[in-house]
Amino acid sequence: MKTINKISFNDIENIPQLVKDFLNQKIEGFEENTFSLDHFRKQIHLKQESFSLEQRQILFDAFEEQLAGLALSTKQKENLSNVKLPDTFTITTGHQLNLFSGPVFFVYKILQTIKTCSYLKFNFPDFNFVPVYWMASEDHDFAEINHFKTENNYYEINEKSGGPVGKIQITDTFFISEFEKEFKDSVFGTELILMLKESYKVGNTLTEAIKILVNRLFSDFGLLILDGDSKALKHQVKDIFKDEIINSSLYNTSKEKVRFLTEKYGKVQVNPREINLFYLSETRDRIDFEGDNYKIVDTNIQFTKDEIISELKNTPEKFSPNALMRPVYQEKVLPNLAYIGGNAEIMYWLELKDYFEKVNIPFPLLIPRNSMLFLPEKTLKKIDKLNLKIDDFFQNFTSITNNKLLDDSSILRLLEEKEDLLINNFSELRTIAGTTDKSFENMVSAEEVRQLKSFKRMKKRLLHAEKIKQSELLERLENLFLNVHPSKTWQERVYNFSVFFADYGYSWLETCLEEMVVQESKLIIVAI
Repeated sequence: MKTINKISFNDIENIPQLVKDFLNQKIEGFEENTFSLDHFRKQIHLKQESFSLEQRQILFDAFEEQLAGLALSTKQKENLSNVKLPDTFTITTGHQLNLFSGPVFFVYKILQTIKTCSYLKFNFPDFNFVPVYWMASEDHDFAEINHFKTENNYYEINEKSGGPVGKIQITDTFFISEFEKEFKDSVFGTELILMLKESYKVGNTLTEAIKILVNRLFSDFGLLILDGDSKALKHQVKDIFKDEIINSSLYNTSKEKVRFLTEKYGKVQVNPREINLFYLSETRDRIDFEGDNYKIVDTNIQFTKDEIISELKNTPEKFSPNALMRPVYQEKVLPNLAYIGGNAEIMYWLELKDYFEKVNIPFPLLIPRNSMLFLPEKTLKKIDKLNLKIDDFFQNFTSITNNKLLDDSSILRLLEEKEDLLINNFSELRTIAGTTDKSFENMVSAEEVRQLKSFKRMKKRLLHAEKIKQSELLERLENLFLNVHPSKTWQERVYNFSVFFADYGYSWLETCLEEMVVQESKLIIVAI
């Protein structure tokens, strides 16, 4: 395996402009929430002042309880013990409980979290930095997480859903036998199959399954795994949840940021609700205010104001944050410095800056995660043979394809020469026409527009003709695009990690970790 390119997010067309502006410190108020050692130094100071030894003990106890039963590495035990110390901080990423981890970027974001901790330890040797994976165990959209895809197959698990997905118990293991057929002859296929069988054993919950899988993959790197579905942890945010229920504080405090982001970038990633909490019963349902009561949407459950506050006080574990409230919960219970997430995650975190200030929690550094792409050398040779660069596949590929088809077209060159001549001739005519009647000048301008439209139509027809004439080249270009972008999207959003682990095993994880860039957000392209 060899890295052939690392492309900055600034040079990739479909990275959202909001993310690019954030990285380039062009969004007022977020300049100090980007990656830099100075910013980390300030964040360490802020978190030291705001995170107590009592909170550290609660966190340690939660980790210890949740990790019981897992075989912890020496590095994990050391990190766990360090959580109680005032000079220890976390770097966190979070993700849903996708079946067998889902798309491979799940692995990349965790590895970047691990490498960021190593980078910080090197630069701040007097402090400890612990990588944390936060499990989104309370999500209720089972259809989002119940599948994964390899190069050849689609795997799905069927279970009864509606409540928090983390509590779903595994009964359907048909997908395991199908997976075994695909990978039994791979170099590391046996390891993968054992991993899958151990994690998704009948009777395990999805929370237990992901915990087992993630621990097996990352224990040697010292990763700690945390489930927010915890009474002890939620007890710490009771006042924040109460304020949210009574005063709709997140909605009201984030209005200005949402307005600003909407005006400048068209829309926000997630629109705040008036109450950004769910209630957990047999299902997980939104809390809404209706008349004088609080209604649990899609159920018959309702509370008066006093009743719901009493319910929160006595059973905080029944209250579940939505996507916008989860960051606040997470930062309240962790001595966290930075969050590593995908572009969409970073975009909704940006809505919350003022709300963090209101609830008096330090807003973390935000790090858009690296992307990775593993391509066979034969694919890269085909790209090179067509005089294309891998970067071209992350620009407007339709334009690049059209240009390639018309590369050697003498007709196009002639059309462009005549079009330039026409533009020059009409420029002279307009100058003279301006000295006569206004209606004549308007006629000249209208005629120029008409004739230029004709040239545009001719070039469009020429491209259509070349597509028919060069159908073989067009097909090669389209196939190459699909090799780089399976299902017409980024590889990391389609394939499961098993596609790469099957051939390279744990050395693939080491390669990812080694090539990962922590100081910048980049797309890393590796030849295999």
